[in-house]
Amino acid sequence: MTENDPSAHDPAAPRQPEQAPQQAAQGGWAGHPYGDQATPESGGTPQYSAPEPSYHAVTGADPSYGPPNANPWSAQGAASGQTQQSVYPNPNPYAQPGTSVYGAPPAQPKRTGGKLLAGVALVALLVGGIAGGTVGYFTGGSSHGPATNALDAPKPAQQTGNAPAGSVEAVAQKLSPSVVELRVSGQQGAGEGSGFVISTDGYILTNNHVVEVAANGGQIQAVFQDGKKAAAKIVGRDPTTDIAVVKVDGVGNLTPVEIGRSDDLRVGQPVVAIGSPFELAGTVTSGIVSSLHRPVRAGGGSGGQETVMDAVQTDAAINPGNSGGPLANMSGQVIGINSAIYSPQSAGGQGQGGSESGNVGIGFAIPIDQARRTADTIIKTGQAVQTYIGAQVTDAPQGGAKLGAITPGSPAEKAGLKPGDIVTKIDDRNIDTSDTLVAAIRTRAPDEKATFTLADGRTVEVTLGGQPVPAN
Repeated sequence: MTENDPSAHDPAAPRQPEQAPQQAAQGGWAGHPYGDQATPESGGTPQYSAPEPSYHAVTGADPSYGPPNANPWSAQGAASGQTQQSVYPNPNPYAQPGTSVYGAPPAQPKRTGGKLLAGVALVALLVGGIAGGTVGYFTGGSSHGPATNALDAPKPAQQTGNAPAGSVEAVAQKLSPSVVELRVSGQQGAGEGSGFVISTDGYILTNNHVVEVAANGGQIQAVFQDGKKAAAKIVGRDPTTDIAVVKVDGVGNLTPVEIGRSDDLRVGQPVVAIGSPFELAGTVTSGIVSSLHRPVRAGGGSGGQETVMDAVQTDAAINPGNSGGPLANMSGQVIGINSAIYSPQSAGGQGQGGSESGNVGIGFAIPIDQARRTADTIIKTGQAVQTYIGAQVTDAPQGGAKLGAITPGSPAEKAGLKPGDIVTKIDDRNIDTSDTLVAAIRTRAPDEKATFTLADGRTVEVTLGGQPVPAN
């Protein structure tokens, strides 16, 4: 690539779980039903456009249990017909059979009725106590009154206050009116994605891969939160960074977003994503910033240019249709454009030829600082400008980015870089692959100065260049 275009079961035996098959990994645009295969930054060629994964339930035969044990409390031998013998000896071996060893007790004198009456009274008292306790038991259960039913309770007071500041609810209330569903059609197919309003006169920021199918005579319809619909046209787009601007005319009361910054994001910071996954407009999800400066490569097939983005990784749910929608901080400021998702390849699935992929908690957004600069250039000139150094680049076996052919007169040549040089760092950022180098360059502005550290220890200061991006 170039830097510029890059059965029964014994209960006593342990059960063995079935092993689920390992799945290969692929990934894809978050909402590009007609797009191209993608290749990630390193370690093979997983792709960023894939069918959704198949889910396999882990099953196994239940153990067969044997008949229950005999009652341990039953008399042993009763079923065998054996006669039970007493364990106690005969107390009088000289007595006749059937006679007792003990003499008859002497006759007792008759007693008067005083103690008998007392005994009867005692029995009556005990019986009365038992009866009283029984009556108390049966009547005590009804001493709590009638049963209560939650359905009979009145509704709680209706929520009337504003959402707590810094909550997902507050972000959704602030940002949702600015998020737009984009329905796109063209000769290559049709699809839908998202975007967000950046000006009161109708400019909308989105992804290039959302609208590119309509680039040559296709149609774009913008659907706003209040149900209004309007035709939109492409102002300009940049396939290398996957950024595009479209515009609607004749639509009033538009609410632009508040644009934040992405250069001070922190891993673990909470974020909110809004968009139209699977045509479910206005869907709000939340998560955190999972990683920063993640080089992600996507696109590049069917004659299109490759996108290499210096992405913000998030676990906020992003699905097909979220592309082009905003990723926001908890102040409701847009800090990224949701663009791509990573999806494991399902069994038998091959790229986007299979069913659509879905969220697995790994999504990527274009940093808003880069998107803001590109969108501003597009609105002012109708064309994006790409930051470059003018050198081919490949992965170095020992790590880093190895420079190939140098374009005459390019920033790389002017800085003294040579073919074979291996870049290991730009300023304070380590460079471990060619994609990392490309992403680090493209996220910067033309005319910025950067210090390249080479594998041999040399440092070279390079003034980055800018060149127009052909939107084929």
